[in-house]
Amino acid sequence: MKVSESLFVISPDLFYQSRDEAHKKNKGKSKMSDGTKRADILPGLKVSIVLKQDQRTGRLTEGIVRDILTKSVTHPHGIKVRLENNLVGRVKTIHG
Repeated sequence: MKVSESLFVISPDLFYQSRDEAHKKNKGKSKMSDGTKRADILPGLKVSIVLKQDQRTGRLTEGIVRDILTKSVTHPHGIKVRLENNLVGRVKTIHG
């Protein structure tokens, strides 16, 4: 039984061209707005959160961040925060 080896070679020009096209597609899209990175959220920012009781419906509540409660760097469902009106929920959108 003979095993044939195949080698796929891509030219550097093609690699960089496709990489640059991917960057162009993402240009202008804010990576900050989804609320999953702790570093993107600061006290005083206006955000939309989902309260625990609204998780099934996805209803959003807007407010100003007072405290960041999530200790980890990221969270897949959004960073948990306390708003200035004492409501607690996970950030879904950062308004700035």
